[in-house]
Amino acid sequence: MKTKMTHLVCQHLENISREALEKYPEILRSYVRQRHGIYALYNKNRLYYVGLARNLRSRLSHHLRDRHAETWDRFSVYLTIGDQHLHEIESLLLRIASPKGNRVGGRFIRSENLKPSFSRQIKEAQRKEWKVIMEPVERKKTIESQVSAPEKGRTPVLAKYIKKMKRFHIRMNYMGKRYIAHVRRDGTITFAADRAEAKRFRGKIFTSPSLAAEEVRKRNSNGWLWWRYERAPGDWVLLDELRK
Repeated sequence: MKTKMTHLVCQHLENISREALEKYPEILRSYVRQRHGIYALYNKNRLYYVGLARNLRSRLSHHLRDRHAETWDRFSVYLTIGDQHLHEIESLLLRIASPKGNRVGGRFIRSENLKPSFSRQIKEAQRKEWKVIMEPVERKKTIESQVSAPEKGRTPVLAKYIKKMKRFHIRMNYMGKRYIAHVRRDGTITFAADRAEAKRFRGKIFTSPSLAAEEVRKRNSNGWLWWRYERAPGDWVLLDELRK
């Protein structure tokens, strides 16, 4: 069955002269009365100001008299279905375009800044490159031979992913209950001790998500398709996404 597509912007009015708002306010009012959405003010075809409003008619009329009154000559309005994401859309536009007339930059309600993590990974990559360049050839060969042949079955499956994660918890739902587990620094998995559902797993350590899932379900299980991890704040996806 096809998923019904949803959309945000339902109507728009673009690149309209300020003069039209001054001379024909009643016509504009018929379109935007008690409507919410995003609007943009322009000065000689350059974006000057971005704003959001739950009453666009009132806000546009106000800009004919406020501190922006003499700084714009055209405007656009984008009417939206609902106002759930208006603040984040406004923040996104402010961060991308940085309009001259906006005093405050955009702030996201809940979004993880990936720059510190990105910076750490770049530094780690540079450190490894420098180490390879500076090491004697024989020493390099010795290290490669040691790393390339780990003991089979002893290395936790998630060990190679743990360095990518700032914090790494996984969870799964089964038979109406939610199970939460921690992926430790070495890649092993333990169940959260403060969860009532996890009391029977106390002290047990698992080397793969499948073994941890099988302990819950008491049958063969593909843990990659049962456990989920938080890729970004509030964005829980299947663990299998790590392998793509």
